[in-house]
Amino acid sequence: MASAGEAGEGILVCPVGTRSRRVHEAALRATRELLLEGGLPAVTVDTISERSGVSKATIYKHWPSKTAVAAEAFGRHMAEVVEPPDTGTARGDLTEQVRRVSSFYASFDGAVFAQLLAACVTDPEAAPYFRIYFLHGRREAIRRLWERAVRRGETDPGIDVETAIDLLFGPLVFRLLTGHRELTPTQADNLAHAALNGLLRNK
Repeated sequence: MASAGEAGEGILVCPVGTRSRRVHEAALRATRELLLEGGLPAVTVDTISERSGVSKATIYKHWPSKTAVAAEAFGRHMAEVVEPPDTGTARGDLTEQVRRVSSFYASFDGAVFAQLLAACVTDPEAAPYFRIYFLHGRREAIRRLWERAVRRGETDPGIDVETAIDLLFGPLVFRLLTGHRELTPTQADNLAHAALNGLLRNK
């Protein structure tokens, strides 16, 4: 939970204390369950309150909208189910991570991600929650893989990590949203191979 010293721009500074942490977590657990059961349409402040036992007034003290709660809950969910690999090589790590993210997007979770992304376009109060609790967390996980590759001397020093992340994972989001190509393991490997041939040193 964001505290007074940790809240990012656009993030509510939540009430502090043991009870506040408890109700915050209860609302997030309930929201995650609702998302996995029926996607974003299943999430309302009423359903979160009913499922968690947290009052609607308290929920609004912690989040500005139901989409904001959903973005934080979904970010935690993906962090738990898509853990970064450690194969021993940068090529192996990044290829496997592309496979895992592709598989995530190809599942029902991908539909929920698309719903959240669309909702945040029309809910400016929720957009910071999507960036901080979902996007930033996912990019930080890839950043750690990239830094490990840098220490091994496997990367092209002229390519920064943000560019690498966009090249590797941006196509997956584009394919999810447009549906012009399937999100299959073979397609994931093809994307990773094409990107990594330009990102990594040829040895």
